[in-house]
Formats: sequence, structure tokens, C-alpha cells
Amino acid sequence: MAIKEISYKEKVFTISYDILNLQKEDDIVFLHGWGSNKKVMKSAFSKTLCEFRHIYVDMPGFGKSPNSEVLTTVDYANIIDIFLNKIGAKKDIVVGHSFGGKVALFLKPKLLVLLSTAGIKLPKSLKVRAKIALFKLLKPVGGAKIRRFFVSKDAKDMPQNMYETFKNVVDEDFAPLFEKYEGRTLVCWGKEDKATPLAAGEKIASLLRNCRFEVYEGDHYFFLKNSSIIAKSIEENYEKL
Repeated sequence: MAIKEISYKEKVFTISYDILNLQKEDDIVFLHGWGSNKKVMKSAFSKTLCEFRHIYVDMPGFGKSPNSEVLTTVDYANIIDIFLNKIGAKKDIVVGHSFGGKVALFLKPKLLVLLSTAGIKLPKSLKVRAKIALFKLLKPVGGAKIRRFFVSKDAKDMPQNMYETFKNVVDEDFAPLFEKYEGRTLVCWGKEDKATPLAAGEKIASLLRNCRFEVYEGDHYFFLKNSSIIAKSIEENYEKL
């Protein structure tokens, strides 16, 4: 594990990262999802894509990268961009899972790989809508004390700044950004994904102009069991650039 400090908006961020295949010339950057860390991405892809230099990053607030600020998705993208420039990494391929896919989109790599990425707003279930309505009803009398009973599992036990960050990023509509994106994109999805349903992947694929869409068996972490096949597809798409 390595550590690099970068400056952004007059704040210092300490980024934890791992690099594999140091001697290779082409870079592939891996960005994890919300609540995850670089270990998950590394466990999936470290033994694949041997012709690339692998860069696994803990984004601020996750893994070994601390964070005390309230951030937006754009902030995360800017921080990662500064970090990559500081370590001399190229944006040949950027692989983003879930929230990491939204961050990756802003980086505009030669090949963008989206794994069950977030960013498409789908109708909320009746259960979720009822939960939100109940929270709004009780909030004036319960305040912050009742938050833990209603907050998403993705935000539980988080410090206040990360909860505020979560609220900034959780319901973003990236459809216009996907539609405007012109770069080469590989979109991979889990057929049984409930966190970001397959319908979201189909929508993203329909919006992107230069896209290959692949569906795999599995849930939100489908890539853990399909990494070898996904790696081959990444290589094939990169060769076509």
C-alpha cells in the first residue's frame, strides 16, 4: 500500500492506493463503489489484465483514505484526477463500480468501463416512499435521533460529513451526462442486481453513443465471479481504440 497527499480546494487529502505491474506502459485505474474500497476491486482483477499497470484507489472516506469534508461526485472526480496526475498515471482505462462509475465518467478515459454503475433515477418502491413519508412526519419531533432508524444501509454508522456526502450523491440523475458522453464505453451488468437494477444498465447503454453492453450472471458484485471474462472484453475493446 502507498500513500499520496494532494491539495484540493485548500484542503489536503491523503489517498491510499496500490500499483501492480509497475513496468507496463498502459494504465488501468479501478474505482470502487460507495461503502467499498480498493481491496474489493483488487481481489477481482489483480490476476487479470497483465499487460496493464493496475492502479487501485481508496476514494476519500473509504478504505485507508480518510476524509473530514462534505463532497460531491464532481469533487471526487477532481480529487482523483489530481491524484492521477501527481503519480504520473494516464487515463487509458478507468473501471468504475457503482458510485465509482459516476466518478469515472468525469475522468473521460480512452476506454470507460462501467460495472453496474449508479446514476439512473428509477421509480422508488411503495415501501421506500412510505418510509420517506414517515421520516418527514416524525423528523420535527425526533430530529437526528430517529435518523438511524430510517437511513439507508449505505449510510449507516457513517460520520456526519459522509452522511451529508451520501445525500449529495445518492439521487443524482446522470442521464444527460451519459447522453453527451462521446468516448468508448464498455458497460457490464449483473442480471440479478437489485442495488442498480438491470433496467438502469439498459437505459445507460441506450444513452451512450459508443457503447458495448454485456450482461452477466450475478448481483451488484457480479464482477467478482466474472472478472476473467470481463478482463478479456476490456482488452478487446481497448485494442479497437
